[in-house]
Amino acid sequence: MMATISSNTAALEQPGQNNHFAFMTMTILFFIWGFITALNDILIPQLKESFSLSYTQAMLVQFCFFGAYFVVSPFAGKLIEKIGYVKGIICGLCTISVGCLLFYPAAEISVYALFLLGLFVLASGVTILQVSANPYVAILGPERTAASRLNLAQAINSVGHTLGPLFGAALIFGTAATVSTSATAVQLPYLILAAATALVAIGFLFLKLPAIKSNADETIQTTTSLWAQKHLRFGVIAIFLYVGAEVSIGSFLVNYLSDSNIAGLSQLQASTMVSYYWGAAMIGRFVGAALTRVVAPMYILAINASIAIVLLCTTMSTSGNLAMWSVIAVGFFNSIMFPTIFTLAIRGLGPQTGRASGLLCQAIVGGAILPLIQGVVADQYSIQFSFIVPIAAYIYISWYALRGSRTTPVTQEALKTQ
Repeated sequence: MMATISSNTAALEQPGQNNHFAFMTMTILFFIWGFITALNDILIPQLKESFSLSYTQAMLVQFCFFGAYFVVSPFAGKLIEKIGYVKGIICGLCTISVGCLLFYPAAEISVYALFLLGLFVLASGVTILQVSANPYVAILGPERTAASRLNLAQAINSVGHTLGPLFGAALIFGTAATVSTSATAVQLPYLILAAATALVAIGFLFLKLPAIKSNADETIQTTTSLWAQKHLRFGVIAIFLYVGAEVSIGSFLVNYLSDSNIAGLSQLQASTMVSYYWGAAMIGRFVGAALTRVVAPMYILAINASIAIVLLCTTMSTSGNLAMWSVIAVGFFNSIMFPTIFTLAIRGLGPQTGRASGLLCQAIVGGAILPLIQGVVADQYSIQFSFIVPIAAYIYISWYALRGSRTTPVTQEALKTQ
């Protein structure tokens, strides 16, 4: 997942100065938030076991984490306007570190609510980081290559998503002989993350990075309502459902693959398989980037959503290796969905693209809502049947690709401003 902000609102004060070094530095941030986000998939089954939680209660982890995107994003934007992008990055890293440190007392006194508070603080830091880093990467070079830079940075984000579950599996679940069901098992990995993010924040204090100035005077006013554009309205819903579906599947994988009726894996083995889910998404991004050059993106999106539906129907009606690999394979077909939906939703919006991007980014809150709904279904019926929730999301996405993404005629006034 990637929050994108229009690069038309800022510019480098000294174009070309250390741009390559600055870009490489920024990719570290993309790796960090991908790593931390994927670690939630390992944290959920550990806390579920430690506190004897229902699936619904366990999914509050994702509710608090992705809920921060919706709550904090507007404030993060205002913060960046006041303190600048580089200071915003440092602020985001420090906030992540504080959130990680809260896990230590939460585990010591064994209070689930304190874990949730730590997650919200941590995710607030991730949100500030995204609001700072995405536009910074977008302007580190010619505008025509901005999408390419963001895609490359997103690929590094996927590497973090892939390695995060492996890190969590090794340090939280340990070895098959030393599996711990205590909440204290999460203390070490999150202490390591707190120290790592604090060190990166200190490093940014000493880096000489190109400065960014705001081009607020270049803002173009238009009376055309964003909500008059149906492809944007439907796109906001599509982003909400896509992020929710992707996060829901990852959140349930460890418990699902540990089920004796599915794959019967140990939690350590199942945790390792989570990295395959995110790794498939990483590979799919490279494949999708090539395919969308020769095939209309809307058709690629429709095909991927349809295959995801077939795979989830397969995992719901089978068991063993077939059920396991069919759900993991969904990761590959998730890969191109976010950037493709995003691109389809902002087509033809001209000077309103920046505000439209903000709306789409807030829709990431779907990652907080759908896992909770799937948790309710899992508690009421079964974890296998609960995959009906992401299936419903992919059905909508398939419709959006072929019908909902069609642009509506813009007014003559809007055309004059573009």
